[in-house]
Amino acid sequence: MSEFRALVLHEREGGKVEARIETLSEDALPAGDVTVAVQYSTLNYKDGLILQGLGRLVRKYPHVPGVDFAGTVESSTSPEFKPGDPVVLTGWRVGELSWGGYAQKARVKAGQLVRLPDGLSTKQAMAVGTAGFTAMLSVMALEDHGLSPDRGDVLVTGAAGGVGSVAVAILAKLGYRVAASTGRAETHGYLRGLGAAEIVDRATLAQPPARPLDTERWAGAIDAVGSTTLATILTQLKYAGSVAACGLAGGNDLPTTVIPFLLRGVNLLGIDSVMAPVERRRKAWDRIVRDLPMDKLDAMTETVPLAALPGLAPKILKGGVRGRVVVDVNA
Repeated sequence: MSEFRALVLHEREGGKVEARIETLSEDALPAGDVTVAVQYSTLNYKDGLILQGLGRLVRKYPHVPGVDFAGTVESSTSPEFKPGDPVVLTGWRVGELSWGGYAQKARVKAGQLVRLPDGLSTKQAMAVGTAGFTAMLSVMALEDHGLSPDRGDVLVTGAAGGVGSVAVAILAKLGYRVAASTGRAETHGYLRGLGAAEIVDRATLAQPPARPLDTERWAGAIDAVGSTTLATILTQLKYAGSVAACGLAGGNDLPTTVIPFLLRGVNLLGIDSVMAPVERRRKAWDRIVRDLPMDKLDAMTETVPLAALPGLAPKILKGGVRGRVVVDVNA
């Protein structure tokens, strides 16, 4: 089809952003060597910011958002891909600097795509999305720094969100005892269903640390909150433990000291999923097929049409979205 439907953002006076579903010509797509017939996209925290026009992430309008998508190759001038190949894209600032996946078609560079591994559908890939991909990168980073189930408990903050939900499910499958931190009492049963052995009230972690070192509790942690929560985690890590920092839902500051690093040899691991090298991406997607139980992924996922996105944007920014949201761009 030479025309396709897309969710298009327009900037209005005062910097306000308006979202409309429009029919566009394929000629409007950006430059690239692979055109993808998109089947599914997803909703991440960054998508919420973009849909609300926050953070100046988008500089040029009209704009098609959506930082992730999965579908099949429609046409390609790259030898890496041929028509019909199932592919996934996360990151690379697609949906931010260039048009993204909230559309029935997308055009990108071949180097930004990963061929879907066997055993993973395009819908499942978007149930994972950037959030789940980030969770897998976090687990891999912790393993690279010596984490194993026999070392002790692993903490996951923001556990009912997208990153946290996938992280809990993966860690539990791998044999870890997982402590899930949340402030939403209604999600306790959901988190235990994903494999959490313990629920930690987020308020106990959100207060500024009372002292440079606290009682050793965690062999490792995946933190999507940042700020005082991350600072508290650093004081509670076991000797040589690590925390994978992958989010800033609680703020981008870090009020801490060097004491945990000097006296306990702990590690603060930064997780970037946007510009991750292709080989690391392929390994992560292969691990997702192996280590993420698909029944748990289904349990944390809801599917919505394009038209639902503007209403969901403020909810995800306020922590009101549980698990993962798949966007059916053809609905």
